[in-house]
Amino acid sequence: MLFSEPSFLYFFLPLTLLVYFILPQPGGRSWPRNVWLVAASLAFFLWREKVGLLLAPVLLNYALGLWVGRSRAKGSGKGAIAVAVALNLALLVWFKYAHFFAANASAVSELLGGPGFRLRQVSLPLGISFLTFHGLSYLIDIHRGDAPADAGFLATILYLSFFPKLIAGPIVRYQDFADQVAARTVTREDLAFGAQRIIVGLAKKTILAGTLALTADQVFQIPPGQLTAGLAWLGALCYTLQLYLDFSGYSDIAIGLARMFGFRFQENFNYPYISRSITEFWRRWHISLCTWFRDYLFFPLGANRRGPARGYLNLLIVFTLCGFWHGANWTFLLWGLWQGIFLVAERMGLGRRLARLWPPLQHGYALLAIMAGWVLFRSATVAASLHYFKAMAGLGAGDGVEFQVAMLLNGRAALAIAIGIAASLPVVPALKAWTDGLAQGREALRRCVVLGGCAALGVLFLASSMCIASGTYNPFLYFKF
Repeated sequence: MLFSEPSFLYFFLPLTLLVYFILPQPGGRSWPRNVWLVAASLAFFLWREKVGLLLAPVLLNYALGLWVGRSRAKGSGKGAIAVAVALNLALLVWFKYAHFFAANASAVSELLGGPGFRLRQVSLPLGISFLTFHGLSYLIDIHRGDAPADAGFLATILYLSFFPKLIAGPIVRYQDFADQVAARTVTREDLAFGAQRIIVGLAKKTILAGTLALTADQVFQIPPGQLTAGLAWLGALCYTLQLYLDFSGYSDIAIGLARMFGFRFQENFNYPYISRSITEFWRRWHISLCTWFRDYLFFPLGANRRGPARGYLNLLIVFTLCGFWHGANWTFLLWGLWQGIFLVAERMGLGRRLARLWPPLQHGYALLAIMAGWVLFRSATVAASLHYFKAMAGLGAGDGVEFQVAMLLNGRAALAIAIGIAASLPVVPALKAWTDGLAQGREALRRCVVLGGCAALGVLFLASSMCIASGTYNPFLYFKF
């Protein structure tokens, strides 16, 4: 089930909320509601997948957590955590990377004169990447003593399977989740906040990202020999905006859903396209993923403790693996390496030189590096990305006769680009701060501002519903990563 499907919005979510608030809280404890949320999460997953694909890793990690905890208490935790991590990674590799490794091994075999072979396509279960990362976080925190091994079956199962974060995050640490499992309250303000974030996320996804996706897909499907500089830059711009609006829209919905059930998730995006460096970009983009790689890979590798050179190498390793985590393709590996190279260069002195530049030049540098990276991220093959870069540099072979910018940049696409740029900047927070200041001490004006905000949300929800009903939207991009 997807958050932008009518079955979720108009059936699953209202029913889940209704039953949740009908259920009692004996002694202020939330266990009846937690049982219901586990059942709802299993139903959410079962809508599209076999529920065993969720239950098997969830139950495995619960059992592994008990084992790791007992082993740690006996002083033999290193072997247990190594096995636990290996089992989780084995599941991820089999479902997500088996075909990639088999295809490359076959190519090498044929190159050496041996026989080629093919592996039957392995179906990628929904949310396997994020489920694995949550499982690893849980097990490693137990090994480190940051999470209890005996937190309880219900709390652990709910943490691993909770449907708002199941498919595409954000990645929530167990200790941040556990305290809210036992007892929590949901106020009217929480419900209002949750509904607002869900509506904003839906609008980002269905109205803006869906429209931008049409133009981006058309450009990236143009044969390399017909691609002009104008078309290449149009496609890169549309995809840059699409990816941010799509993924931040999903995070908005996930955060809003969690709040309606009393859980508070960390923000996952903080206007990353206003960054003045790639270092700042990764403090603002997919914050929970960047934090996960820092805490569970960069620090265990030694970070910078063995000197700058080792720190640079660790950074390249982390971001190369981060790229590969996004998908089983050489383009993702190279995208991760691309990010790592810029981060290392900025640590080696480029960052200090950038800081002395005029701020618009800093923004220009960051956006160029980000957009070029997204071209690599979006391209089907490395060769395709090289042709695309060539076109962006004005060296493409397209003559602009068969494919023209004016053919793809219609009024709707241009409007989506303009609004998408505004949505990528902190315009709304600035506007809210201005209206709040203006209405301070003026009750009538404050009510008008509130009513205006509610009306705007109503219009956004209606427009999003129309897009969903017409079938003009695409599934969330990060579901396939």
